[in-house]
Amino acid sequence: MAEQKGTLGRARGRARGKSLVPESSTAGPAGALRTGEKASESESGSGRGLQRGAMRPRDPGTARGDADITRGVKRLTVSSRGNMMLNSKRGMDPSMFDPVTRPEHLLNKKGTDGRAVSLVSNYFKLNSTKSWRLYQYRVDYEPEVDHRGARRGMLKDHRDLIGSTYIFDGSMLCTVRKLPEEVNVVYSQRRTDNSTVKIIISLTNELPPNSPVCIQLYNILFRSVLEKVGMKQVGRHYYDPSCGITVNCRQVTFELWPGFMTSILRYEHGVMMCAEVSHKLMRKDTVLDVINWIYGQCERKRSLASFRDECKKFLIGQIVLTRYNNNTYRVDDIEWDINASMKFQKGDEQISYVDYYKNQYNITVSEKNQPMLLSRPKKREARRQIEAIHLIPELCTVTGLTDELRSDFHTMKALAEHTKQGPVKRAQAVTNFIRRICSNTESTELLDKWGLKFEQKLVNVPGRILPPEKIMLGMNKIVNGGPDASWDNVFRDSQLLKCVELRFWHLLCHERDEGTANNLIQKMCQVSRTMGFNMSRPNVASLRSDRFEAFRGAIQDIASKSNNCQMILSLMPSNRKDRYDGIKRLCCVDIPIPTQVVLTKTLSKPQRVMSIATKIAIQINCKLGGEAWAAHIPLKGTMVIGIDTYHDTARKGQSVGGFVANINQEYTRWYSNTTFQQNSTELIDGLKKCMIGALKKFQAVNGSMPSKIFVFRDGVGDGQLAAVREHEVPQIMQCLESPNRPDYKPSLSYIVVKKRINTRFMLSGRQGLANPPPGTIVDDVVTRPEAYDFFVVSQSVRQGTVSPTHYSVIFDQSKLSPDKMQKLAFKLCHLYYNWQGTVRVPAPCAYAHKLAFLVGESIHRPAAPGLADKLYFL
Repeated sequence: MAEQKGTLGRARGRARGKSLVPESSTAGPAGALRTGEKASESESGSGRGLQRGAMRPRDPGTARGDADITRGVKRLTVSSRGNMMLNSKRGMDPSMFDPVTRPEHLLNKKGTDGRAVSLVSNYFKLNSTKSWRLYQYRVDYEPEVDHRGARRGMLKDHRDLIGSTYIFDGSMLCTVRKLPEEVNVVYSQRRTDNSTVKIIISLTNELPPNSPVCIQLYNILFRSVLEKVGMKQVGRHYYDPSCGITVNCRQVTFELWPGFMTSILRYEHGVMMCAEVSHKLMRKDTVLDVINWIYGQCERKRSLASFRDECKKFLIGQIVLTRYNNNTYRVDDIEWDINASMKFQKGDEQISYVDYYKNQYNITVSEKNQPMLLSRPKKREARRQIEAIHLIPELCTVTGLTDELRSDFHTMKALAEHTKQGPVKRAQAVTNFIRRICSNTESTELLDKWGLKFEQKLVNVPGRILPPEKIMLGMNKIVNGGPDASWDNVFRDSQLLKCVELRFWHLLCHERDEGTANNLIQKMCQVSRTMGFNMSRPNVASLRSDRFEAFRGAIQDIASKSNNCQMILSLMPSNRKDRYDGIKRLCCVDIPIPTQVVLTKTLSKPQRVMSIATKIAIQINCKLGGEAWAAHIPLKGTMVIGIDTYHDTARKGQSVGGFVANINQEYTRWYSNTTFQQNSTELIDGLKKCMIGALKKFQAVNGSMPSKIFVFRDGVGDGQLAAVREHEVPQIMQCLESPNRPDYKPSLSYIVVKKRINTRFMLSGRQGLANPPPGTIVDDVVTRPEAYDFFVVSQSVRQGTVSPTHYSVIFDQSKLSPDKMQKLAFKLCHLYYNWQGTVRVPAPCAYAHKLAFLVGESIHRPAAPGLADKLYFL
């Protein structure tokens, strides 16, 4: 290690000899004030003059938990919605916080079909006293007092009036005690000149326990509760470092911090907290250890010239944790010309990074010549005047997994033993968590002060299980999905629903992989005959090089010599992104030929080749326009659309929207299109082009326009529901209005699909808790009263606890009953041809995600129009 550190110093020798970071630089270490800032600014609690991770001073007379609550209430109420709250006398519009998306015609959103079952969920009720109210008062001073600390001190003189349980941010007072009068006048002495100041405390709001502002208050209070039980905030969630678990993998030793993701919201029958198990994964070694390891690897390979490039390739984009303040940062660059011994401007003095960390955190930096990591602020942080900061690699730990570790089976297996918890273990973990909170003296005292209390048992939820779906195959064969909703074994003696004859196709491979290629061809021809898929042997092109240029030349040669090539299969020796991207871009844009890419590593196990060949044959048939299977969906004349977005990796700030719609009555053929936009939001602006193209294709295939249209929109959070309804739904509606078709008025339904949720359901039975089977529906208790929403468990899992999918119907003209809407969502989960079973989201959403990912990650351009009616992106 000592030798590596020495050579590392030589590798960045240009940085030596410098004594200062240029004074114009605004970057500083994590936790430091920016240049020229005063301590009084941080004391105010505004957060403007602080770096990320700053240790904010607090009012000596205020407990830390109350100070955190005060900052939170100011940030959430006064800063973002303060005008509305101050101007309203007694109430406010809840839609400002929880948009009402429930259609007016829907009187009852609960279904009745299916077998009733008893479930429990990872929710805990939050109870308050019967007469609980949150009173908000505006506090004015005459004459005006500018200093927030002085305003708080003067108000504190009147605790006999306002009580000890309150939050005050300098202008807004929140308390659970109602003052004697609506307008209360008191007087205080100014400390500086002993002058009398008149304080006017005016009632502005009286809010019930389930009001949006109270919900915000509960979440802020709960952060303090978590700190009081010893948990530490890392990023957005809280973890327990004292219960860390060491996991030894082949390459790296990890540390797992157990924690919880919590959220308190209003649900059907009251306010509840959702608590989901989470883990923070960190390497035991530091970033400096990683840099030294990379140097050693380059030295052994005699490629020291690439050392810095390799460091950037590994570190840039990684999220690192600084253990001295448990903050996370994104690494945006490596500053090789700046090291830890150099100085930066802190207030009116210059101080070295080494001395700063010694004085501030009592940390001794051992390697003074190490380069610095640069973390730039995000847009929202830049608006708050937060500048870029420098991080010392020796004090940082890499969090999460690299792609290399994620692809390592043994690493993932070792981590899964701790992170993938079954229903029994998960229920035990969240129950112990709430009991820990309720048994802690400090946390219970804080909750008692505010008149709040958590129940200590999981919430019971009624559910229903729909019968298994029937899957229709070729030759009119119908099979049952079964209890696990899987039919992967039926193709050994069953035919695909509709096949396209594959006569002219080519296989490209490196010359050393010819044996693997011939074995794959043999197995594919064998399984295709069983499935009714007529597949001729391909023309095999053996390449001397595995570089992209060799594959590109072969594909261009095929295109120039043959006009009837139906498919190109490329057998890749390794998973190189540039080669994959080049082939996909060439065959999707320049030379529109359906292509299939297979890794030789995938075919390395002989016992799995037959199964893999079956999946490849199904994919190829679908890419040529064939159909694998169908589910019985009785809705006729109906178009189902899936929309998802992906942020383009090659073009900063550009998002790719994937749009997929069925074009036949059986929901087995799909039209696809993409749209691009120049901002990093999930909202799609180019829907009109996609929608018009889908309608034209539907009419060409069916001879008529769809009478019902269902849009399943993925990739939208709760905060964007109103924006989606106001921005995307009108685009779709405009496409349905045409002067050429005055009588055409189809019904439109818009459903937002969310799969990244923390809700979990566990089936309660005589033998304990278990995963609910596919087809489980939940539409009560944990749903939102202002929304038309429901949960569907569509998959069966072998490890861990199954994750449901949340559906929110934000616009509905179809007037389908809740039962039919829920069944439609579940049926569509059976039609994704990349998997012989159900998937978590409806098939059009899965296709839209696959399309947007391919275009945003590899192609970066729209595909050729000739591929629009084929699943070329599978």
